[in-house]
Amino acid sequence: MSESYSFTVNGVLRTTQEDKPLLRYLREDLHLTSVKDGCSEGACGTCTIVVDGKAVRSCILTTKKAVGKTILTVEGLSYDEQEAFVYAFGSVGAVQCGFCIPGMVMAGKALIDQNPNPSEGEIKKAIRGNVCRCTGYKKIIEGISLAAAILRGDEKIDPALEGGDRYQVGDRAFRTDVREKVLGTGEYCDDVEMEGMVYGSAIRSQYPRARILNIDASEALAMPGVLAVLTADDVPHNKVGHLQQDWDVFIAKGAITRCVGDAICMVVAENEDILREAKKLVKIDYEPLEPVRTIQEAMAENAPLVHSKGNLCQQRHVTRGDAKTALANSKYVVTQRYQTPFTEHAFLEPECAVAFPYKDGVKVYTSDQGVYDTRKEISIMLGWEPERIVVENKLVGGGFGGKEDVSVQHLAVLAALKVNRPVKVKLTRQESINFHPKRHYMEGTFTLGCDENGIFTGLDCEIYFDTGAYASLCGPVLERACTHSVGPYCYQNTDIRGFGYYTNNPPAGAFRGFGVCQSEFALESNINLLAEKVGISPWEIRYRNAIEPGKVLPNGQIADCSTALKETLLAVKDVYEANMDHAGIACAMKNSGVGVGLPDKGRAKVIIRDGKVELYSAASDIGQGCFTVFVQVMAQTLGLPKEKLKCMGANSELAPDSGTTSGSRQTLITGEAVRMVCEDVKKDLDAAGGDLTQLEGKEYFAEFFDPTDKLGADVPNPKSHIAYGFATHVVILDDEGKVKEVWAAHDSGKVVNPISIQGQIEGGVLMGLGYALTEKFTLKDCVPQVKFGTLGLMRADQIPDIHAIYVEKEELLPFAYGAKGIGEIATIPTAPAVQGAYYARDHILRTSLPMEDTFYNKKK
Repeated sequence: MSESYSFTVNGVLRTTQEDKPLLRYLREDLHLTSVKDGCSEGACGTCTIVVDGKAVRSCILTTKKAVGKTILTVEGLSYDEQEAFVYAFGSVGAVQCGFCIPGMVMAGKALIDQNPNPSEGEIKKAIRGNVCRCTGYKKIIEGISLAAAILRGDEKIDPALEGGDRYQVGDRAFRTDVREKVLGTGEYCDDVEMEGMVYGSAIRSQYPRARILNIDASEALAMPGVLAVLTADDVPHNKVGHLQQDWDVFIAKGAITRCVGDAICMVVAENEDILREAKKLVKIDYEPLEPVRTIQEAMAENAPLVHSKGNLCQQRHVTRGDAKTALANSKYVVTQRYQTPFTEHAFLEPECAVAFPYKDGVKVYTSDQGVYDTRKEISIMLGWEPERIVVENKLVGGGFGGKEDVSVQHLAVLAALKVNRPVKVKLTRQESINFHPKRHYMEGTFTLGCDENGIFTGLDCEIYFDTGAYASLCGPVLERACTHSVGPYCYQNTDIRGFGYYTNNPPAGAFRGFGVCQSEFALESNINLLAEKVGISPWEIRYRNAIEPGKVLPNGQIADCSTALKETLLAVKDVYEANMDHAGIACAMKNSGVGVGLPDKGRAKVIIRDGKVELYSAASDIGQGCFTVFVQVMAQTLGLPKEKLKCMGANSELAPDSGTTSGSRQTLITGEAVRMVCEDVKKDLDAAGGDLTQLEGKEYFAEFFDPTDKLGADVPNPKSHIAYGFATHVVILDDEGKVKEVWAAHDSGKVVNPISIQGQIEGGVLMGLGYALTEKFTLKDCVPQVKFGTLGLMRADQIPDIHAIYVEKEELLPFAYGAKGIGEIATIPTAPAVQGAYYARDHILRTSLPMEDTFYNKKK
């Protein structure tokens, strides 16, 4: 007889004969989907439960080791506890993508049971094993503190806040997805269960560059429960790619791999245990080849070709005026070389998709940043009309740009069509780290000049990006790095050259900041050196040069009436000047919307059904909260309460294409489309005397498009983007050189939801601090040497005091009630501000990231 293991889960005695990770038992056997699988390595905390009163990561506890223990998940909390956490997390804005939240709740529950009135420091300590990549932890700490106060009886729940009596633009709105994310009832892709569902997983290359000599799947195919092994021969068109179709679905026999994330073949099996064993039986013969490791190796004469057309993936040349003459005539000139690293997004939800035959084609549930983009890539791969493919977002557990490219969606589709059953495909955390595109590694040389008063005269720079094995979004990211390398200032002489090279490193693509984190770090560091030469403060030189309404940006665009960079500088002036000997300051701008002449459109459809206004718009909410923003815009325009309004999510069959969640565009561009369609509804509603039932069944549609000029357009003042957000960050160090405070002042136009914008700023700041100080993505011969737990992600007990400040002007853009978006810019100025703080402290210029010889990274 096999041994049995018994323990109590949420008050019920459970027995199993299987010895396996408790995480898998809770999810697969008991279907307790609040327990999330973020890494299966004990490093992220998403699977945190309470065992005998203590917070425990369920992925490292087995059913055998759990014998006799009492186990609690979010589903087992009392009603009062659940309501306390829902209200507390919602009212302070602790929920963004939501994937970490049930684990945070259980860590908070264990603490509160032991200490009903915990301090901030005690809360930080209690959740230090739980990673959040969205919020910067501050709101989660506030949420746990408030939940404790409610459970003690010191605070009360206000039902009207979640009910949304005040839910218009500018209100402190309780996000629409808080309840399902706190309680774990919301469905992410890995939570999906379907009748007859089977599982697929790719076998990925052991080498960054090797020829595939043979693929022998015979032993795997002979194993009971194995349904198929797919290779390149099973793919109608063996290429995908967001913009350039250069990414092989599978590396074919006889072809050469380009990185360790490359898929050679895929096994499909009845369950995950069979799948795991079958993958071991597939024999692949390799001929290892010397990889292309660096930009220099890629540029070298006679370098191996990563792609047949050459190793230069993309290039850009951005010019205006005469930089050479301007710099030659400058009073002061600074030239410095900078280096920034690859960075891992570390979103908490690993990539996952579920595909199944549907109507005359296929449907796929995804975790991505644009359902129409995913549909397009799959349609190219299959050679199908796009309409035969339906793509629907489930909840998305973070993205930050890292889920713009297809990852597992297309593989799930291939498998579902092959076996004619629903197929789930997901990446392990290590597969995700090895596979998905990173923030680009940069090497750049920047020359900036000014006159005797510190007024900038010209910029010359040369930027080199390592785009890794595939293009992904190399072109647009490189372009944005070049166009924003000038900073948010007033001068007209620029010469910027950008190059993106293929190597055999993991691919690089979109990442929050979209190339601007790299170039702004360099520019802002140079500005400090110029200020020193002129003899004025870093604040003063920025203020003298800051763009303001009516003046001309270095790209020729005239700054619009909403521009408030100077206001952000003034907001932090006093705190910076009070700490100048150990503080750094940096400014940034970031486009809202794709711009540069592309047809960047927002679309929205409304159907009046069962007395409610249903909004259909295929804009992905990846945690930034655009669905809540849309409902607020609906409430503002229609004058209706929240319970009458419903955002129906992103589904390519039902909702019009409203573009990718990228470029800080959804709040402004789709938000304006929502406002426009609701204006049409409002006219009919007013004519009906405010009676929605009279509009039953009616449909409305609106499209918003504000044209821009393409890069290099031959017009005096080209309009590159519909809008720009602006920011100034100040970083203050303590006596030990540790970051003590960050003041982050932002111009994002009209603040739609003050609760949400604070969490976005705090999360962006912490991501920027990690980029500057602690995060490393180490490679050895193109192979990642990191696990999730060794990436250097900042934890809750490391965070400084972050002060999120937002500046609102009376003069605003006429779109989306004046909102401009916050998602990307929040992370851009932090790293250069950190560099400036250390330079003020010890006068050592740190030109590479993560910075050396700091509190966080001591010299050896």
